[in-house]
Amino acid sequence: MAKKVELTAGITGDTGHEKGAPPRMLLQYRSEIVPALKEEFGFKNTMQVPGLSRVVLNMGLGGLSDAGSNTKVIEGAAAELAAISGQRPVVTRARKSIANFKLREGSPIGVMVTLRRNMMWEFFDRLINVSLPRVRDFRGVSPRGFDGRGNFTMGVREQIIFPEIDYDKIDRIKGLNITFVTSARTDEEGRALLTKLGMPFRK
Repeated sequence: MAKKVELTAGITGDTGHEKGAPPRMLLQYRSEIVPALKEEFGFKNTMQVPGLSRVVLNMGLGGLSDAGSNTKVIEGAAAELAAISGQRPVVTRARKSIANFKLREGSPIGVMVTLRRNMMWEFFDRLINVSLPRVRDFRGVSPRGFDGRGNFTMGVREQIIFPEIDYDKIDRIKGLNITFVTSARTDEEGRALLTKLGMPFRK
């Protein structure tokens, strides 16, 4: 497990006040996807229909040998994740020392962001319609990342698929994991939800 420490220097954060019209994907979920899932699974009321609760982006730095001692590596990763998500990230730190990996307790091991409400829906929209189509030789998302409880995690090998990242300004290629936390009770329900939202699962 890792503990989180907020990183604030030079990064703007979510104010918590989301204004303006609801995201188009949220409107689509309410008007089209909820009725479709209700009919598909035979739910008796709308409250039973699974929804998207939050999206967690995690950029681990374990593969970077100098990450723990190089502040610039951490700050660079945090700045990139902030650009991708639109929200201030937190630094995750090791809870225990692991001698074999030369890891000390409290050492930075990554940065992460948790998106909710409008920012979550807007990120999902950008991911599906802008970023994933930029993946080289894209053949769909592997459906193997479900956890048995309707939540799904996918990996992104290169942060440069996100248009917010300027390739000429990055110090190195970094990957990240994206977890979609849903209120689904089963993987079947979770996959149906994400599929209807536009997740291009590999067939």
